[in-house]
Amino acid sequence: MHCESCVSKVQQALKSIEGVNDVSVSLSDQTAQVAGGGEVETMLEAVSKIGYKASVINKVEAPNLNTNEELPVSDLQKLFPLFLIFLYISISSIGMNLPILEKKEVMLDFMGLFYIVFSFFKFLDYKNFPRSFAMYDPIAMRVPFYGWAYPFIETMLGILIIFRIELFITIIITIVMLGVTSIGVTKVLLQKSSIQCACLGTALKLPMTKATFIENSIMIIMAITLLLSQSI
Repeated sequence: MHCESCVSKVQQALKSIEGVNDVSVSLSDQTAQVAGGGEVETMLEAVSKIGYKASVINKVEAPNLNTNEELPVSDLQKLFPLFLIFLYISISSIGMNLPILEKKEVMLDFMGLFYIVFSFFKFLDYKNFPRSFAMYDPIAMRVPFYGWAYPFIETMLGILIIFRIELFITIIITIVMLGVTSIGVTKVLLQKSSIQCACLGTALKLPMTKATFIENSIMIIMAITLLLSQSI
């Protein structure tokens, strides 16, 4: 396994086996711990079908591995980088417009900074981003090139918004692009699938949660508000 997408595939393959109650897959240790009464041969076959090799670790000793594991981290703790970035973007967008705060200008600067900052994190692990993004984005699933181009599109949209260039077009693109992504995020949340959110790239390993949906919704609401205000 090379990335969180691999972990998700192995986890889903093992969870689909009858009798399996819980699956914990570790990318760093290259191991999978399975709780339940599934057949070992069935598990090995399921992993093999998705293109990975697996072997059995001593069944008696496997549970003892828990003594060396780190304490579980809540989704809220994992999402701390996302909340922190939103705080910094919010403060920056307000600061850029002091002393006169106009709602339209603050929203535009927030959206521009959002795109630039989030694209930066996607470029940190650019080679793995398209694969993770395709796990939930409907367009990236069908058009792989879209995943590779997405960070560049975000950067370009951010620059255009910051410099107030072709705002009407960039706002329309924002609504469509993030709207489509939100559909994929909603589907993952309804299926309760355990996959990585690629909103900040793959370097930070954020879980896919309702916060991801809220993040996209904030941008879409701002874009629609600006569009309806007819001031762009």
